Amino acid sequence: MFCPRCGNNVSAEDKFCRTCGNAVASAAAPPSPPVAGPPVPAQTSGKAIASLAFGLFLFAFPLSIVAVILGHLSLSEIRKSAGRLKGEGMAIAGLVLGYLGVAGIPVILIIAAIAIPNLLRARTAANEASAAASERSIVVAEIGYLSAYPANGYAALAQLGGATPCTPAPATACLIDNNLATNVGGNGKSGYIFDVTPGGSALDGWNFYTTAVPVSNATGSRSFCATEDGVIRREPPGTITAATSYADCMSLTPLNN
Repeated sequence: MFCPRCGNNVSAEDKFCRTCGNAVASAAAPPSPPVAGPPVPAQTSGKAIASLAFGLFLFAFPLSIVAVILGHLSLSEIRKSAGRLKGEGMAIAGLVLGYLGVAGIPVILIIAAIAIPNLLRARTAANEASAAASERSIVVAEIGYLSAYPANGYAALAQLGGATPCTPAPATACLIDNNLATNVGGNGKSGYIFDVTPGGSALDGWNFYTTAVPVSNATGSRSFCATEDGVIRREPPGTITAATSYADCMSLTPLNN
């Protein structure tokens, strides 16, 4: 290094020229700037992911609330993280879905309040129609049984059925489905319990009456009965007890009236 005034050789440690006294710049190299490491990638907020996941269960009310809470928490964390966290889009999506789920709950409740009673009434009506049809099947089967076994009179309900493969006999006449003959093992068929009470004699004339009683007031709103005259009779609506005698059944109102 040389002095710019006199050209004398100046060492790197000298601040002034030894010949002319001129101040010279230090030859010492400036300190090197710190070397920056590789940039750390931003991480996705776990709360944002969870908010979106819970928000997808749009109509699960408790999960929609969780989605809203986690969405707000994740947005707050992302904005305070100075770029260390990302996932704002997922958090917003979770919030939107969560609020939609919360807003939809009253609508669902209103629809359910209207639809469920209608569905229950429709199921009850279907059970009653099925019970009346089963009573007709029992009456037809009883007439067939008496024709096949006149000395035996009318049959008890179990005698009208028979397990598959069914061989006709007085104890298993194979005239109706065995599920109806056994009330599906005692649990009732289409919400009703069926029974047959034979009576009379060969001298006085055979008779019977058959009953269909709801398992509960949720499966039917009235009972039915029938006799050998083939007329299906009904109890008043709300009466789910069975006719207790042949005369009791005959006193009821025919179904079509």
